[in-house]
Amino acid sequence: MNSSFRRLMVTASAIASLFAGSAYAQVDLSKSTVSATSKQMNVPTEGTFKKFTAQLDFDPARPSAGSAKLSIDTASYDLGDESYNQQVRGKEWFDTAQFPNATFVSSAIAPAGGNQFKVSGTLTIKGKSTNVTVPVTVTQQGATQTFDGTLPIKRSQFDIGTGEWKDTSVVADEVLIKFHLVDMHK
Repeated sequence: MNSSFRRLMVTASAIASLFAGSAYAQVDLSKSTVSATSKQMNVPTEGTFKKFTAQLDFDPARPSAGSAKLSIDTASYDLGDESYNQQVRGKEWFDTAQFPNATFVSSAIAPAGGNQFKVSGTLTIKGKSTNVTVPVTVTQQGATQTFDGTLPIKRSQFDIGTGEWKDTSVVADEVLIKFHLVDMHK
């Protein structure tokens, strides 16, 4: 994604937020990342989601009053090879035609010591929802907040990799979802 397009998307998100009267801060999409890493034949394989939105409302002095929403365009998953990208968009993997987005919506944020927090909420992928708790590290530099975390999930729990791919001996069941979200303004 080129930088002009990123700036346009960030600007559009900020404008939409203003018109919606949202209390959420928008993340800087040009500096933020969401990825998923699995092991294929015991070799780590990482892909990044090129399109996502995140809304964060967080004050470290009042974490329980905060909230987070993340929506990921599953068709934007990029493994670095277009033939692989096409395959993961299909029914056996993300089924992006039927389920174009994966979402996380927080239900509680609790301090876990220092700049660590536990963010609980509902993760929905491919129409399957489950409650998860994500360990998050919040870093503050001036007016910028960053949110970093890794959430291990089982792909089989969300029917990701069905048919011949259901066997976890080739592609492991565990997937690590990693995120680095940079708050645009305080």
